[in-house]
Amino acid sequence: MRFSVLASDSSGNSCFVESGGTKVLIDAGLSCKLVKERLAEIGESLDGIHAACFTHDHDDHAHAAGTLFTRHKIPVYATYGTAEKFNDGAKTKTKPEWNIIAPGSDFTIGALTIHPFHIPHDPPEPVGFVVRDSSSALGFATDLGEIPEMVFRRLKSCNALLLEFNHDIPMLMNHPTRTWELKQRIRGRNGHLSNEQAAECLARLAGPHLRTLFLAHISGECNTHKLARSAADEALRSAGCSPRVILPSSSAMPLTEV
Repeated sequence: MRFSVLASDSSGNSCFVESGGTKVLIDAGLSCKLVKERLAEIGESLDGIHAACFTHDHDDHAHAAGTLFTRHKIPVYATYGTAEKFNDGAKTKTKPEWNIIAPGSDFTIGALTIHPFHIPHDPPEPVGFVVRDSSSALGFATDLGEIPEMVFRRLKSCNALLLEFNHDIPMLMNHPTRTWELKQRIRGRNGHLSNEQAAECLARLAGPHLRTLFLAHISGECNTHKLARSAADEALRSAGCSPRVILPSSSAMPLTEV
């Protein structure tokens, strides 16, 4: 299995995953034009995408869902809660015909088996994913306010992991323009992981099986790459392992073996 993070921050998130000729997108929180451009950077195109799977309906994860389905005829997958909320808010008359998935129930797209699992976040029925082929597993854990034990169990055996390091608590709480209500939402049980929370999670998850770690969904206003990387490095040292650590950039991540 190979993957490339096309984008990962508060303004847009999307990842390309491929194995055995099967190619899927996990989220598409960018304009369709930008998704195309990021795919072109890794030698791929929308014409080759077999499906797009969505974690939840927030715009920074599902912005291009309607266009992918209506204009490019790409099948779209989401939970009932995500599909209903997206279609209720859709600005066009033509809405996606969703393939409905359920937390805890595997589904298969070509060579890939995808396991959706419930995550604590504030939209209706959000999920994380573990994507598997015959030899490896890739985990997606972003947009969650805490890590329940069930999520640990789902991610424990992943060979590559996209883990949210969203905010630094002092930077968030001292931000001059964010309201108190927004700060409390972000820090709440259905919000986003801080560097400290993510590091605690990583210390439990890391082991010799983990080969690649991507620090995902880093806030551009309430975190820095340096702070997130420092927290991740300390957790990895405590766990006694040293996977490849990748930070987001303004372009598509080079294709990487899981």
